[in-house]
Amino acid sequence: MKLLFLLLLIPCHSFCQKVYDVVVYGGTAGGYAAAIQVARMGKTVALLEPTNHIGGNVVEGLGGTDIDNHKEFQNSPAVGGIALEFYQRVAKAYGREEAFEKMLKNKEKNSSLWRMESSVAEKVINEWLAEYPITLFYQTRLSETKGAIVKRGTEITQIKTENDNVFKAKIFIDATIEGDLLAAAGVSTTVGREANHQYNETLNGIRGETTHAQFSVKVNPYRNPDDPQSGLIPTIQNELLGLVGTSDKNLQAYCFRVCMTKRIDNQIPFYKPENYDRTQYEIYLRYLRAGGKLYMPIASIPNEKTDLGAWHDLSHNLYGMNKNYPEGNYTNRQKILDEHRTFTQGLFYFLANDKEVAQLAPQLQTEWQKWGYAKDEFTDNNGFPRMFYVRDARRMVSDYVITENHVKKHNPIPVEDPIAVAYWPTDVHSVRRIVKDGYVHNEGFVFGSDYWQPLPISYRALTPRKSECTNLLTPTCLSSTHIAYGAIRIEFTFMTLGQACGIASVLAINQNLPLQNVDYEMLKTELVKINSIINIRK
Repeated sequence: MKLLFLLLLIPCHSFCQKVYDVVVYGGTAGGYAAAIQVARMGKTVALLEPTNHIGGNVVEGLGGTDIDNHKEFQNSPAVGGIALEFYQRVAKAYGREEAFEKMLKNKEKNSSLWRMESSVAEKVINEWLAEYPITLFYQTRLSETKGAIVKRGTEITQIKTENDNVFKAKIFIDATIEGDLLAAAGVSTTVGREANHQYNETLNGIRGETTHAQFSVKVNPYRNPDDPQSGLIPTIQNELLGLVGTSDKNLQAYCFRVCMTKRIDNQIPFYKPENYDRTQYEIYLRYLRAGGKLYMPIASIPNEKTDLGAWHDLSHNLYGMNKNYPEGNYTNRQKILDEHRTFTQGLFYFLANDKEVAQLAPQLQTEWQKWGYAKDEFTDNNGFPRMFYVRDARRMVSDYVITENHVKKHNPIPVEDPIAVAYWPTDVHSVRRIVKDGYVHNEGFVFGSDYWQPLPISYRALTPRKSECTNLLTPTCLSSTHIAYGAIRIEFTFMTLGQACGIASVLAINQNLPLQNVDYEMLKTELVKINSIINIRK
């Protein structure tokens, strides 16, 4: 009896095997949606989150939601199922249920009713998860050691995490953006831009012309403006444009979505980060000298706060600095994250305090000085998001690949097994900042135009090749090209895809089938029951 008591006091490590019907790796929008759906259908489920916070981008600053925020289109009709339930819960948290439901009933377009603070989003998600018997594991990362994934044939039998816990399940779901579980399981993945010829696309690969968010003024790129041999100022890559339309490993830029406020009683002043280096911001001074107008914070979410993103010609999008992130180990990823954080915090401090900025653009600095980080957001990180916005990392390569040709308005590739709708343009930010024709040039941004329409997402894009793995799904790293992923990477789309993964997992378990063999008509029936939107075509 004494021995049993002592065993109960010992922390549960490698000798503890945790067994579930479904294990979801990654607490993103796709991850928590999948876990909730599995629990609703009566199966046991564990949700493993590598950090201390479940919720993904919405709990790290992305409060703008990208719903009904463009005058050219209204994408709220694509929000259904568990995604709509999330936003209804947010509306309730703000006491605006009546206005929200009225908006839905009348099909009104009101982006403000979809927006939220990260702290509110996290509270809603945590309370939601607590309603179900979902076992949550925080700070639980997949082990980087050899043998972290054990497979029997094409089935994953168990995974091991850094803290030596072993998780067994019938189905696994990789709901990270990085796709670590996919890669460790031997599933084919890709990073970067495909060549246009690979999938008969026109918008992929190296861009000969980048007009969206291109520099509005001519900025000299050289350390000594009169000497091209003197080297380049910071943030510019020493690369040639390359052959237009060909592939490369470049990724659309990452950035922090930053919550700021003008309210002095809830404000942390912009602080100088450790390792602050003023020389890193030379390009901003040259931009101002050339007559450029830099961005300024704007309150766009509840309680007079910002969701400050980076989609301007010059902002805190850091082109080229993320290239080694997706396939890097945890140490290297942390280094890249730290570099982005130091640069971004330093930029805000620079704009609000630098004397030369005051001389070149006094109104700009006066406005920045009115703002500071929101004291009641990211309270465990001095008011700053813990994670940046990973817009694109690994993507699975399956037998079915979503391409630009699925998104086209005219003669799109038909989709026979839709499980969600991506209602967003093919939106990819620039991937590089280089020199072109003697001046600074952003390369790679694609957004908008009128060639696209809502994209029905095939279930097959969520499943790996059958020869590689038969019990693994992903709602976040699905099989798509760089350009097509730009239409998919929206939070409400991830939620809808996560819910579909949850349903498919339960159907596969109930029928003892490989995920690739789940009957689409049965999956569709379950999706229709929960009011998920699976097809919109104009």
